[in-house]
Amino acid sequence: MAMTLDVNGKPLSVKAAPDTPLLWVLRDELNLTGTKYGCGVAQCGACTVLIDGQPTRACVTPIAGLATAKISTIESLGGAHPVQAAWVKHDVPQCGYCQSGQIMSAVALLNQTPKPSDADIDGAMDGNICRCGTYQRIRAAIKDAAGLTPAAPVLPVAPAKV
Repeated sequence: MAMTLDVNGKPLSVKAAPDTPLLWVLRDELNLTGTKYGCGVAQCGACTVLIDGQPTRACVTPIAGLATAKISTIESLGGAHPVQAAWVKHDVPQCGYCQSGQIMSAVALLNQTPKPSDADIDGAMDGNICRCGTYQRIRAAIKDAAGLTPAAPVLPVAPAKV
């Protein structure tokens, strides 16, 4: 079945069954491979894209209901988004596999809440799993992209010599 999807601001014709998950259309048909396959059951966040501005797991989202939706993938950011710059500045990625989903969730958060609290960040990033455990750097990068000063790490102070 042929349909047109609005992906990254462009109308793109796709030929896939209505129940085909968006992730497979993006990767296999449109060759937009920045969105990653992780768990396949919407639990890890690696496949997160924005649909009408909302973070959505592409691995479980059928294309059937997306004819009028605006879909944004990591490619839409062009490598120059403030969140991406903060990611680099704070050396967030290690293996990098989860990063496109993490970044898209962070972008959605900052679009909705330009100056997020720690609780806002926790809520928005919940469900985005980083196997490398860079959560503190992710938080610092989000705060930096929002123009907030990331909390400095608390370092132990050596006792003064007398």
